[in-house]
Amino acid sequence: MNKFLWGNSTSSMQTEGAYKEGGKGPSVYDIREANADKSDWKVAIDEYHRYEEDINLMSEMGMNCYRFQISRSRIFPEGEGKVNEEGLKFYENLIDTLIKYDIEPMICLYHFDMPLALYKKYDGFSSRQVTKEFVKYGKLIVDRFHEKVKYWITFNEHNLYPMDMGFMIGGSKKEHNLENIYNIQHYTLLAHAKIANYIHDNYEDLQIGGMLAYSPYYPASSNPDDVLLADQYDRFLNKLYLDVFSGRSYPRFFLNYLDKNRINIDINKEDLEEFDKLYSDFMSFSYYQSQTVKANGEEFNTLKLNQIIDNVYLDRSEWNWEIDPVGLRISMENIFADGNVPVFIIENGIGLREELSEDEFIEDDQRIDYHDRHIKQMKEAMRDGVDCIGYLGWGLIDILSSSGDMNKRYGAVYVNRDNHDLKDLRRIKKKSFDFFKTVFKQNLLEEIWYDWNWWKKLSR
Repeated sequence: MNKFLWGNSTSSMQTEGAYKEGGKGPSVYDIREANADKSDWKVAIDEYHRYEEDINLMSEMGMNCYRFQISRSRIFPEGEGKVNEEGLKFYENLIDTLIKYDIEPMICLYHFDMPLALYKKYDGFSSRQVTKEFVKYGKLIVDRFHEKVKYWITFNEHNLYPMDMGFMIGGSKKEHNLENIYNIQHYTLLAHAKIANYIHDNYEDLQIGGMLAYSPYYPASSNPDDVLLADQYDRFLNKLYLDVFSGRSYPRFFLNYLDKNRINIDINKEDLEEFDKLYSDFMSFSYYQSQTVKANGEEFNTLKLNQIIDNVYLDRSEWNWEIDPVGLRISMENIFADGNVPVFIIENGIGLREELSEDEFIEDDQRIDYHDRHIKQMKEAMRDGVDCIGYLGWGLIDILSSSGDMNKRYGAVYVNRDNHDLKDLRRIKKKSFDFFKTVFKQNLLEEIWYDWNWWKKLSR
């Protein structure tokens, strides 16, 4: 029986630092400057130099999986052209260390850090050429590490690309309109399809899946306008991607939307053939909150998304993110029902503002409660029949937040730095460290299988 995967999930720009070391070229993140509320990205938590220390902590916590991201500009300093062998060697050493500690490595190929050279030369994923270069990069990484890494994703949170932030994470300076953003969406989906198909054609032991920032969308009321709007959000931001990842290509509702709004995207016959070949071995997703929507008389538009309202039935974090453990169960059941392949929770967590006390103890009971409640709902979904590969917390060793804010901490291990003072970068265990240590000892697959023993007996 396979083991259930418990672990940690991060990105390269939020962890590695060493922005000018090891032959790395600049990314769009490396040129962002600090301000009053945010750090720059030059050091992060210095995992480039401290990865063995951090992996040791993961092992002590009981993790058996680590999803990390390859920095493309560490492999191709110019985004294309000459390969930086020193960068490849860094990741090989990282992977070998994970394996030494019996931690399953999982690779993400892109987490928003477009090589600066491609941003300047091609305008990022607004260009089909960047898709071609990304596929070359992806094949190189797969060929290099296929004997050591089983689980793969291409793009982090793929359904963020049709939103306004898609221009930033896709490395584009183009006008913010639907035609431009849906072309970025198409080029990134095409890149995913080409790499997934390459894996399936060449490496039968590897598994690759799509990845979404999944939110269930609740109507604000039983008013049919609210219900319809919630359905539109779900179709355009969730189901569209699940269809493509499952080999069903673009759904008719999306094609009709393009036609109705006279939106032209650069699709050719060869692209559609790649989509037709595509399938997913699993569906992975991040889950942080649900969303509630209320119709306001405006047409649905992924670049506006201004119909989201507060849910009065839910508590909220300090950063105004709703806390909805049941939403995780709903997400798992929806994704599994749609794709009929195993689901994989590869990001979940809560950001908290924390300061190191004199006794260097952080009592993060809110984090413990958050994960405990979400894990219980995950178990309920599994008992409902959802096939789930694992549960990875986000940044369980403190990292910079996605906006560069070190004050928003997700970890069970405190990293001693703030936005403007690197201090000593020491790793200090929080109260939640022991909570996770206890939780990660479980083999949920055995537990859930025990629950289903009645079926096993019946089928004999």
